[in-house]
Amino acid sequence: MTFDWQGFAHRPGTRVMGILNVTPDSFSDGGKLASIEAAVEAALAMLAAGADIVDVGGESTRPGAAPVSVAQETDRVLPVIAGLARYTSAISVDTMKPEVAAAAIAAGAAVWNDVSGLRAPDAVETAARLGCPVILMHMQGEPRTMQAAPTYTDVVAEVAEFLVSRRDAAVAEGLAPELLMADPGIGFGKTLAHNLVLLNAIPELERLTGMPVLIGASRKSLIATIDPAKPAANARLPGSLALALHAAANGARVVRVHDVAETVQALRVAQALSG
Repeated sequence: MTFDWQGFAHRPGTRVMGILNVTPDSFSDGGKLASIEAAVEAALAMLAAGADIVDVGGESTRPGAAPVSVAQETDRVLPVIAGLARYTSAISVDTMKPEVAAAAIAAGAAVWNDVSGLRAPDAVETAARLGCPVILMHMQGEPRTMQAAPTYTDVVAEVAEFLVSRRDAAVAEGLAPELLMADPGIGFGKTLAHNLVLLNAIPELERLTGMPVLIGASRKSLIATIDPAKPAANARLPGSLALALHAAANGARVVRVHDVAETVQALRVAQALSG
Protein backbone atom coordinates (compact mmCIF):
# COMPACT_ATOMS: atom_id res chain seq x y z
CA MET A 1 0.00 0.00 0.00
CA THR A 2 1.30 3.44 -0.95
CA PHE A 3 -0.23 6.68 0.22
CA ASP A 4 -1.22 9.06 -2.61
CA TRP A 5 0.42 12.27 -1.36
CA GLN A 6 0.06 13.98 -4.74
CA GLY A 7 -3.70 13.49 -4.69
CA PHE A 8 -3.92 14.39 -1.02
CA ALA A 9 -1.90 17.61 -1.20
CA HIS A 10 -2.09 18.92 -4.74
CA ARG A 11 -5.41 18.04 -6.38
CA PRO A 12 -8.33 20.51 -6.10
CA GLY A 13 -10.62 20.19 -3.12
CA THR A 14 -10.24 19.95 0.63
CA ARG A 15 -9.12 16.72 2.32
CA VAL A 16 -9.88 15.68 5.88
CA MET A 17 -7.23 14.62 8.39
CA GLY A 18 -8.63 12.80 11.41
CA ILE A 19 -6.99 13.40 14.79
CA LEU A 20 -6.04 10.31 16.82
CA ASN A 21 -4.49 11.30 20.14
CA VAL A 22 -2.94 8.45 22.11
CA THR A 23 -2.04 10.74 24.99
CA PRO A 24 -3.42 11.03 28.53
CA ASP A 25 -3.56 14.83 28.47
CA SER A 26 -4.55 16.23 25.07
CA PHE A 27 -6.84 19.23 25.45
CA SER A 28 -10.10 17.68 24.23
CA ASP A 29 -9.75 13.89 24.06
CA GLY A 30 -6.75 12.85 26.13
CA GLY A 31 -6.95 9.43 27.73
CA LYS A 32 -10.02 8.26 25.82
CA LEU A 33 -8.30 5.44 23.94
CA ALA A 34 -7.32 2.90 26.58
CA SER A 35 -5.76 0.23 24.36
CA ILE A 36 -3.99 -0.29 21.06
CA GLU A 37 -7.02 -2.11 19.71
CA ALA A 38 -9.34 0.75 20.66
CA ALA A 39 -7.05 3.27 18.97
CA VAL A 40 -6.84 1.23 15.75
CA GLU A 41 -10.62 0.79 15.73
CA ALA A 42 -11.10 4.54 16.21
CA ALA A 43 -8.74 5.27 13.33
CA LEU A 44 -10.47 2.81 11.01
CA ALA A 45 -13.82 4.35 11.93
CA MET A 46 -12.47 7.78 10.91
CA LEU A 47 -11.37 6.41 7.54
CA ALA A 48 -14.72 4.71 7.04
CA ALA A 49 -16.41 8.04 7.83
CA GLY A 50 -14.47 9.78 5.07
CA ALA A 51 -11.12 10.84 6.50
CA ASP A 52 -8.35 10.88 3.91
CA ILE A 53 -5.64 10.27 6.52
CA VAL A 54 -5.35 9.70 10.27
CA ASP A 55 -2.84 11.72 12.30
CA VAL A 56 -1.45 9.75 15.26
CA GLY A 57 0.04 11.78 18.11
CA GLY A 58 1.66 10.68 21.36
CA GLU A 59 2.60 14.03 22.92
CA SER A 60 0.16 16.76 23.86
CA THR A 61 0.88 20.19 22.39
CA ARG A 62 -1.90 21.99 24.26
CA PRO A 63 -0.90 25.32 25.84
CA GLY A 64 1.15 24.66 28.95
CA ALA A 65 1.92 21.04 28.06
CA ALA A 66 5.21 19.59 29.29
CA PRO A 67 7.37 17.56 26.89
CA VAL A 68 7.62 13.77 27.06
CA SER A 69 10.64 11.58 26.36
CA VAL A 70 11.40 9.93 23.04
CA ALA A 71 10.91 6.52 24.64
CA GLN A 72 7.55 7.42 26.13
CA GLU A 73 6.23 8.94 22.91
CA THR A 74 7.50 6.02 20.84
CA ASP A 75 5.85 3.53 23.19
CA ARG A 76 2.54 5.33 22.70
CA VAL A 77 2.46 5.72 18.93
CA LEU A 78 4.38 2.83 17.38
CA PRO A 79 2.04 -0.04 18.33
CA VAL A 80 -0.95 1.94 17.07
CA ILE A 81 0.75 2.85 13.79
CA ALA A 82 1.95 -0.71 13.24
CA GLY A 83 -1.54 -2.05 13.95
CA LEU A 84 -3.20 0.48 11.66
CA ALA A 85 -0.65 -0.09 8.89
CA ARG A 86 -2.02 -3.61 8.46
CA TYR A 87 -5.11 -1.98 6.91
CA THR A 88 -4.01 1.32 5.36
CA SER A 89 -1.10 3.56 4.42
CA ALA A 90 -3.12 6.72 5.14
CA ILE A 91 -1.26 7.46 8.36
CA SER A 92 0.64 10.51 9.54
CA VAL A 93 2.63 10.85 12.75
CA ASP A 94 2.28 14.03 14.78
CA THR A 95 5.67 14.51 16.44
CA MET A 96 8.40 17.09 16.94
CA LYS A 97 11.06 14.42 17.49
CA PRO A 98 13.02 13.09 14.50
CA GLU A 99 13.69 9.80 16.31
CA VAL A 100 9.96 9.22 16.75
CA ALA A 101 9.26 10.25 13.16
CA ALA A 102 11.85 7.82 11.79
CA ALA A 103 10.48 4.95 13.87
CA ALA A 104 6.91 5.80 12.87
CA ILE A 105 7.71 5.87 9.15
CA ALA A 106 9.47 2.51 9.51
CA ALA A 107 6.36 1.16 11.26
CA GLY A 108 4.06 2.20 8.41
CA ALA A 109 3.27 5.92 8.67
CA ALA A 110 3.49 7.82 5.39
CA VAL A 111 3.63 11.47 6.50
CA TRP A 112 5.47 13.43 9.21
CA ASN A 113 3.37 16.22 10.76
CA ASP A 114 5.80 18.42 12.72
CA VAL A 115 4.32 21.26 14.77
CA SER A 116 7.82 22.62 15.34
CA GLY A 117 8.57 22.95 11.62
CA LEU A 118 11.66 20.69 11.61
CA ARG A 119 13.46 22.83 14.19
CA ALA A 120 14.70 20.01 16.42
CA PRO A 121 18.36 19.00 16.07
CA ASP A 122 18.77 16.61 13.10
CA ALA A 123 15.11 17.05 12.07
CA VAL A 124 15.83 18.47 8.61
CA GLU A 125 18.44 15.80 7.94
CA THR A 126 16.08 13.07 9.11
CA ALA A 127 13.26 14.33 6.90
CA ALA A 128 15.54 14.35 3.86
CA ARG A 129 16.83 10.88 4.66
CA LEU A 130 13.32 9.50 5.08
CA GLY A 131 12.14 11.21 1.89
CA CYS A 132 8.59 11.33 3.22
CA PRO A 133 6.03 14.15 2.97
CA VAL A 134 6.32 16.67 5.81
CA ILE A 135 3.79 19.16 7.17
CA LEU A 136 5.60 22.23 8.48
CA MET A 137 3.77 24.18 11.18
CA HIS A 138 4.47 27.61 12.65
CA MET A 139 4.54 27.97 16.41
CA GLN A 140 5.72 31.05 18.31
CA GLY A 141 7.63 29.69 21.29
CA GLU A 142 6.94 26.17 22.56
CA PRO A 143 3.82 24.55 24.00
CA ARG A 144 4.61 25.31 27.63
CA THR A 145 4.85 29.07 27.03
CA MET A 146 3.39 29.82 23.58
CA GLN A 147 0.20 31.51 24.81
CA ALA A 148 1.89 33.67 27.45
CA ALA A 149 2.09 36.85 25.35
CA PRO A 150 2.15 36.21 21.58
CA THR A 151 3.10 39.30 19.59
CA TYR A 152 3.58 40.06 15.89
CA THR A 153 4.06 43.15 13.79
CA ASP A 154 2.51 41.45 10.73
CA VAL A 155 1.31 37.96 11.60
CA VAL A 156 0.77 36.78 8.00
CA ALA A 157 4.16 37.99 6.81
CA GLU A 158 5.98 36.61 9.84
CA VAL A 159 4.29 33.22 9.73
CA ALA A 160 4.92 32.95 5.99
CA GLU A 161 8.56 33.98 6.44
CA PHE A 162 9.09 31.24 9.02
CA LEU A 163 7.41 28.60 6.85
CA VAL A 164 9.49 29.61 3.83
CA SER A 165 12.68 29.39 5.89
CA ARG A 166 11.80 25.86 6.99
CA ARG A 167 10.82 24.90 3.45
CA ASP A 168 14.12 26.19 2.12
CA ALA A 169 16.10 24.35 4.80
CA ALA A 170 14.40 21.07 3.93
CA VAL A 171 14.83 21.55 0.19
CA ALA A 172 18.49 22.49 0.63
CA GLU A 173 18.99 19.21 2.47
CA GLY A 174 17.45 17.31 -0.47
CA LEU A 175 13.74 16.94 0.30
CA ALA A 176 11.59 17.50 -2.79
CA PRO A 177 9.53 20.72 -2.47
CA GLU A 178 6.33 18.99 -3.61
CA LEU A 179 6.52 16.85 -0.45
CA LEU A 180 6.00 19.88 1.82
CA MET A 181 2.80 21.38 3.21
CA ALA A 182 2.33 24.53 5.31
CA ASP A 183 0.31 24.88 8.52
CA PRO A 184 0.05 28.42 9.99
CA GLY A 185 -0.48 26.96 13.47
CA ILE A 186 -3.87 28.26 14.55
CA GLY A 187 -3.77 28.63 18.34
CA PHE A 188 -0.04 28.02 18.60
CA GLY A 189 1.35 31.28 19.97
CA LYS A 190 -1.49 33.43 18.59
CA THR A 191 -4.26 35.58 20.01
CA LEU A 192 -7.80 35.43 18.68
CA ALA A 193 -7.04 38.42 16.45
CA HIS A 194 -3.95 36.69 15.02
CA ASN A 195 -5.93 33.51 14.35
CA LEU A 196 -8.71 35.35 12.55
CA VAL A 197 -6.26 37.22 10.34
CA LEU A 198 -4.51 33.97 9.39
CA LEU A 199 -7.79 32.21 8.68
CA ASN A 200 -8.68 34.98 6.26
CA ALA A 201 -5.26 34.85 4.58
CA ILE A 202 -5.16 31.23 3.39
CA PRO A 203 -4.76 32.13 -0.31
CA GLU A 204 -2.00 34.60 0.59
CA LEU A 205 -0.22 32.02 2.73
CA GLU A 206 -0.28 29.52 -0.14
CA ARG A 207 1.05 32.17 -2.52
CA LEU A 208 3.78 33.39 -0.16
CA THR A 209 5.00 29.93 0.87
CA GLY A 210 4.52 28.07 -2.40
CA MET A 211 2.99 25.19 -0.43
CA PRO A 212 -0.53 23.82 -0.01
CA VAL A 213 -2.05 24.91 3.30
CA LEU A 214 -3.43 22.77 6.13
CA ILE A 215 -5.70 24.32 8.76
CA GLY A 216 -6.06 22.75 12.20
CA ALA A 217 -8.66 24.69 14.19
CA SER A 218 -10.92 21.90 15.44
CA ARG A 219 -12.27 22.44 18.99
CA LYS A 220 -9.68 25.14 19.68
CA SER A 221 -10.06 27.83 22.29
CA LEU A 222 -10.71 30.61 19.77
CA ILE A 223 -14.23 29.15 19.52
CA ALA A 224 -14.78 29.62 23.25
CA THR A 225 -13.27 33.11 23.04
CA ILE A 226 -15.80 34.06 20.38
CA ASP A 227 -18.80 32.33 22.01
CA PRO A 228 -20.05 34.03 25.22
CA ALA A 229 -21.15 30.59 26.49
CA LYS A 230 -17.46 29.55 26.68
CA PRO A 231 -18.12 25.94 25.64
CA ALA A 232 -15.77 23.19 26.77
CA ALA A 233 -13.57 21.60 24.12
CA ASN A 234 -15.93 18.70 23.47
CA ALA A 235 -18.86 21.11 22.98
CA ARG A 236 -17.30 23.11 20.14
CA LEU A 237 -18.53 21.09 17.15
CA PRO A 238 -20.61 23.91 15.58
CA GLY A 239 -17.69 26.31 15.75
CA SER A 240 -15.31 23.65 14.44
CA LEU A 241 -17.56 23.04 11.44
CA ALA A 242 -17.76 26.77 10.75
CA LEU A 243 -13.97 26.99 10.79
CA ALA A 244 -13.57 23.95 8.52
CA LEU A 245 -16.08 25.30 6.00
CA HIS A 246 -14.41 28.71 6.03
CA ALA A 247 -10.99 27.13 5.53
CA ALA A 248 -12.24 25.02 2.62
CA ALA A 249 -13.98 27.97 0.98
CA ASN A 250 -10.71 29.90 1.19
CA GLY A 251 -8.61 27.20 -0.43
CA ALA A 252 -7.21 25.09 2.39
CA ARG A 253 -6.14 21.75 0.95
CA VAL A 254 -6.54 19.93 4.28
CA VAL A 255 -8.53 20.44 7.48
CA ARG A 256 -7.34 18.58 10.58
CA VAL A 257 -10.34 17.66 12.73
CA HIS A 258 -11.62 15.61 15.65
CA ASP A 259 -15.17 15.15 14.30
CA VAL A 260 -14.59 13.43 10.99
CA ALA A 261 -18.07 12.28 9.98
CA GLU A 262 -19.66 15.66 10.73
CA THR A 263 -16.91 17.56 8.90
CA VAL A 264 -17.06 15.31 5.84
CA GLN A 265 -20.83 15.74 5.63
CA ALA A 266 -20.58 19.52 5.99
CA LEU A 267 -17.92 19.74 3.27
CA ARG A 268 -19.94 17.54 0.90
CA VAL A 269 -23.04 19.69 1.34
CA ALA A 270 -21.03 22.88 0.85
CA GLN A 271 -19.49 21.44 -2.30
CA ALA A 272 -22.92 20.49 -3.67
CA LEU A 273 -24.25 23.98 -2.94
CA SER A 274 -21.33 25.59 -4.74
CA GLY A 275 -21.76 23.34 -7.77
